[in-house]
Amino acid sequence: MSDRERSSGRLLTGVTWALLLLGLWLWGREVTDVRQGMSAPTTGDVAAVGRPAEAGLPPAARPLGQALPRRIDIPELGVQAPVVARGLDAEGGIDPPPFDQAGVVGWYAAGAGPGARGTALMVGHVDTETRPAVFYKLSTMRAGERIRVVRDDGKVAEFTVDGVQVVPRDHFDARQAYGTREADRAELRLITCGGTFDRVSRSYTANVIVSAYLTGTAV
Repeated sequence: MSDRERSSGRLLTGVTWALLLLGLWLWGREVTDVRQGMSAPTTGDVAAVGRPAEAGLPPAARPLGQALPRRIDIPELGVQAPVVARGLDAEGGIDPPPFDQAGVVGWYAAGAGPGARGTALMVGHVDTETRPAVFYKLSTMRAGERIRVVRDDGKVAEFTVDGVQVVPRDHFDARQAYGTREADRAELRLITCGGTFDRVSRSYTANVIVSAYLTGTAV
């Protein structure tokens, strides 16, 4: 098998594993409760799972109405990426952008819109066969950093990160990872695969989950 074929297989396996988790969770829960995601090898602080938000974070802003996201900006990562609506595939997993659109972020369109009450889900690839992709540095985010989502109603939903989790596959708890942290807030999850690539199971060992909440609105 060529290096290119191995790389392609690794990427597909990582995505498939994460999407299977999504499909199983959505199958057992209402989509308004929980949303989730997909793709990226990285390491991180496993102890961050369930850790309370750090002191000094701004108060939550009142949720906005529903609107479609158009672009996501993450200044600390140098990310400015278009957002496309995605649904579920034939097997019940969220359908990510294709690999030839590795700079695009997918939004789960059946769930909450970013800035609206509830938890909005966005997913992105970590890399392609030749280069890093949109969420390659996702695990380096820290509490207090900002995420901006440009919406089609002319408003910009401004989120503050309140947690970065690297959740091992063997300790995965969908409610803890993806459930709304506080009622009546507008929350956001950015998700990609993480940990290391297990050559035996041909899957990634963890998911990276960045949690954020709405703290402001710009126009």
